[in-house]
Amino acid sequence: MASTPQGRTYKVGYLVGSLAKASLNRRLAGALVKLAPPELAMTEIPFSDLPFYSYDLDADFPAVARAFKQAINESDAVLFVTPEYNRSIPGALKNAIDWASRPYGSNAFTRKASAIIGTSPGKIGTAVAQQHLRSILAFCNSPQMNAVEAYIQFTPDLIDDTGTVTVKETADFLRNFMHEFHQFIIRVKIALPDNA
Repeated sequence: MASTPQGRTYKVGYLVGSLAKASLNRRLAGALVKLAPPELAMTEIPFSDLPFYSYDLDADFPAVARAFKQAINESDAVLFVTPEYNRSIPGALKNAIDWASRPYGSNAFTRKASAIIGTSPGKIGTAVAQQHLRSILAFCNSPQMNAVEAYIQFTPDLIDDTGTVTVKETADFLRNFMHEFHQFIIRVKIALPDNA
């Protein structure tokens, strides 16, 4: 890998907020992987096996929680692809964030570039859930890409079984979203270098 922020490849861990096998947001995540620039190496970080977080376990994290947190630590940036449940993020996603940010002083999201996107059949997409998630990530000291905002209304056949976006305007928008995320990661790495 090249040493300069502009010329290197970045590891992006992505979290799909829904645990459902037929999740619309999992489809969206697949499309984003295909549309990402080649400088972004996209890898899903699963969290469905995490137990409920309790600070009673801070002194001896379960192995699955250690592995999850290590995957966040090893990523240059994190992409959240989340639905909206009851005007917020899914409980499983919040639980995963709690695991990765604890115990105090070992928050895996500190100085880690992040971006948020989501899809829903509703016209406002996942706007309210994204605002809740932004508040959480701000507390976790994660630099966030605030623009381009992306609230995708999912329509039948918007993304096919191969992860291809069938509407050109939406594909172009999502490709630009990933391009902007790449540029944001570079800016964060310049401002907050790994060895600082």
